[in-house]
Amino acid sequence: MTPELSIVVTVFNEEDNIQPLINAITDALPSYSYEIIYVDDGSTDNTVKVLQSVKHKSLKIIELKKNYGQSLALMAGIDHAVGAYIVTMDGDLQNDPTDIPMMLQLAKEGGWDMVAGERVNRQDGMFLRKIPSRIANYIIRRTSGVHLRDYGCALKVFKADLAKDLGLYGELHRFIPVLAVLEGARITQVPVKHHARKFGVSKYGLSRTFKVMSDLLLMLFFKRYMQKPMHLFGNTGVILFIIGVLINFYLLILKLLGQDIWGKPLLILGLMLLIAGIQLITIGIVVEIQMRTYFESQQKRPYKVRRVSSGLE
Repeated sequence: MTPELSIVVTVFNEEDNIQPLINAITDALPSYSYEIIYVDDGSTDNTVKVLQSVKHKSLKIIELKKNYGQSLALMAGIDHAVGAYIVTMDGDLQNDPTDIPMMLQLAKEGGWDMVAGERVNRQDGMFLRKIPSRIANYIIRRTSGVHLRDYGCALKVFKADLAKDLGLYGELHRFIPVLAVLEGARITQVPVKHHARKFGVSKYGLSRTFKVMSDLLLMLFFKRYMQKPMHLFGNTGVILFIIGVLINFYLLILKLLGQDIWGKPLLILGLMLLIAGIQLITIGIVVEIQMRTYFESQQKRPYKVRRVSSGLE
């Protein structure tokens, strides 16, 4: 029997949190058919041994060969999920499984493709976690156009087909709502409970802020130019090329008038702009070909159809 829910939990060195979280999930979902998928992301403690000692008919354990990071661990769990809806959550007991029924009901009744959690009473340190998170949330919200209040909450409920199409490469798990919108998903956010960590240590730090900034540039490219990269590289290249041509034409006139233009900084600038313009136009053409190869080699389409209806319906 296919379960209604697949609960994907990614863990790295969380041996003390395994059994309490499984117990909490079991208590929170007595009337649901579900599977619990634990993805061990190369733990160096006894996480795997503890998981293997758990007796639970719905538990599935995926052991990665090394530490790949949360995004690829999530991808592994989603790939192995068979439920109609997929739930993602952290394995540190900070997310509360009792929020899952409410989020699932909202997804079904509201027709949402993804329901994300918002940690309204976040139990984390102010300076190392809350303030950097608020800054990152504000920047992502302003630049991506996806207006959620909390992008970092791991507790989310997806339709399975959406979750399997997200493409969680690198460290893009922070941008799951943005990736979902790029797939044409309807998303919403609801307040959820958040608990202080009881066991183990946090895997997050201030260094994550810099990764968010670099990944954000990638998200902006995906949103605006994924299907038309020539508009980014080509337009910029043409502008630089034209400026370079004008500068060099001006210097040519000065040369014809008998002035010495050799060694002028303007000459160097003109040549650099010409070369940069040609390079960007060339890059645009190459990326445009790669984009077409990406879609056509996998028989994908650069659009998503929600439904097809007839006039008789």
